[in-house]
Amino acid sequence: MSKPANNQHRHILWHLLYWSVLVFPLAISVGSLVALFLWLLDVVTVFRWANLWLIFLLPVAGVLIVWVYEKFGGVAARGNDLIMDEIHSPGGGVPPRMAPLILITTLVTHLFGGSAGREGTAVQMGGSIAATIDRFYKLGKDDQRILLMCGVSAGFGAVFGTPVAAAIFAMEVLTVGKLKYNALLPCLIASVLADITCTSYGIVHTRYQVAFVNTPDRWVPWVSLDLILLGKVIIAGVFFGAASYTFAKLTHGIKAGAARVVSNKLLTAMSGGVLVVGMSYAIGSFDYLGLGVTNPADGVSIISAFQPHGAGSWSWFWKLLLTAITLGSGFKGGEVTPLFFIGATLGNTLATVSGSPVDLFAALGFIAVFAGATNTPLACTLMGVELFGSENIVYFAVACFTAYYFSGSASIYSAQRKGTSKAGRETTSAITGAE
Repeated sequence: MSKPANNQHRHILWHLLYWSVLVFPLAISVGSLVALFLWLLDVVTVFRWANLWLIFLLPVAGVLIVWVYEKFGGVAARGNDLIMDEIHSPGGGVPPRMAPLILITTLVTHLFGGSAGREGTAVQMGGSIAATIDRFYKLGKDDQRILLMCGVSAGFGAVFGTPVAAAIFAMEVLTVGKLKYNALLPCLIASVLADITCTSYGIVHTRYQVAFVNTPDRWVPWVSLDLILLGKVIIAGVFFGAASYTFAKLTHGIKAGAARVVSNKLLTAMSGGVLVVGMSYAIGSFDYLGLGVTNPADGVSIISAFQPHGAGSWSWFWKLLLTAITLGSGFKGGEVTPLFFIGATLGNTLATVSGSPVDLFAALGFIAVFAGATNTPLACTLMGVELFGSENIVYFAVACFTAYYFSGSASIYSAQRKGTSKAGRETTSAITGAE
């Protein structure tokens, strides 16, 4: 073996050891905090279902959340976008207070029935802890960026139990069309360790059953896929992309519109809370409040969407609308789990209309709407494998990449940048809600 090759291997070994040491305390801390968050989230969700009168206090909760961020939040109010901007261009840093603020306010949102998720909370906690640890490490800017990405992957991997997808997500979400491969190994180490830490506390992630088994095309037996089903998946991917686009545009639009019309953010939050509660009564269902993974009232949920007749034809729309109002008016939480709900219920509807396997299409919508809204088709394809198994990976990839292309320029993250347009042209612009 040549001397240059030996030097290269020594450098790789040093890189592995260096980041293993740096990332270990970060991953353990993030995994532990996410475990606490998931446990508390389950507690407040069960308590709300047992005391539905709490939803009438949602407007008051919104005022409290906005007041807390105006009083104590500072730049932490920017949430995921602040972390992404710091990765792109390290500057003022991510404040330590971001972690407790987002943890507490997300729990308040869910306790009183706001339609929100949990990914944003986990990512922000991960980024905040990474930035706090860096104050001791005093790393250079390049390593600061990687450490923040590790915080993102650790939070994402721990909250969903998908460490491989989390590592790719942390690299893919920053710039559309480009991956920062120098962070691959550190992000993978962080997400795996954080997931192991989280589950070691007894946290059990939801597992979804997809019983559909792929069979070769009966008309073209030498093709290992059902070509008619593949065509249906492509068409469904277009609808999933449209849902992604609608959600991102509506959320940004509500936030921007409210800022133009109502100068007082406290009033905006109160109005948003009143709208969410009022619309739930108008719809005649509380199924679209909170997280939506399960439903003790045997209503619509992500779990039910995997079963025939497990969702109404417009379930996806009501969840999309109520989540956009919740997050657009100032409540805290994540967008991803609601995107799972929107995608799974839309997939259920499309499967019913097209005569396709319901569980497969619910799974496709689950990951594809997320892929379109975040511009992360690779991570979402891998998430499909981690959550549903590898048997249908081709359908997963087709749905995610189709949704990615048909979601247009929209993104739920304003700080996400464009490295390459979806038409293949190079660009360096940032994605904004106004696009």
